[in-house]
Amino acid sequence: MRQSKNMKTRSVAILVYPGAEVLDFAGPFEVFFTAGRLSERAGLPLPAFRPQLVAEHAGPVETRPGFTVTAASGLEDLQQPDLVIIPGGVYEPQLKNAALIEGLRAMYEGGSILASVCTGAFLLAEAGLLNGQSCTTHHEDIRDLQQRYPQLRSCENRRWVAAECGRIFTSAGISAGIDLSLHLVSRLAGGGLARITAENMAYGWDAGASPESEIT
Repeated sequence: MRQSKNMKTRSVAILVYPGAEVLDFAGPFEVFFTAGRLSERAGLPLPAFRPQLVAEHAGPVETRPGFTVTAASGLEDLQQPDLVIIPGGVYEPQLKNAALIEGLRAMYEGGSILASVCTGAFLLAEAGLLNGQSCTTHHEDIRDLQQRYPQLRSCENRRWVAAECGRIFTSAGISAGIDLSLHLVSRLAGGGLARITAENMAYGWDAGASPESEIT
């Protein structure tokens, strides 16, 4: 089935910060880049997604472990994105980064969909965006998340979780972020595009898996 001709190109801001886990942001970047590249094959008139790396300030960022990438844009000059990906990693210093935390809050209030990978959920929680919401994170950190932010509802042994608000998603460890990214491709641009994206990446994705599917 061909997709709607009203489809627009969605901007995807993929956050990086010092100590961010490489595959937490690179995995989703590859998903959305590949989906954009394959959009014509799926019958879309425009690329479905346009991902870019963003940071507090544009320029080089040394992620984990000593892997330096270049953020194309800083939060101060970033136009409102359609989707924001928040990776995990050495996240603790960022909990005290008022500009980054306020930036996440502002993007949500502006209408962005926010999705975290692994311990990126702590940044969403620090921004107050998980209060009263169901969420998950890496299995080694989920109890700490619940204890530190008792207003949220943590879900153990889940690949990813859709919060009740409808615009926040959280996922467990590294590969779960790829699963969630493919789900978001399916939700925003159609299951056909998500399927051929997974096939092109040679990634074993279960399109029928629910957010409540347990990690096995």
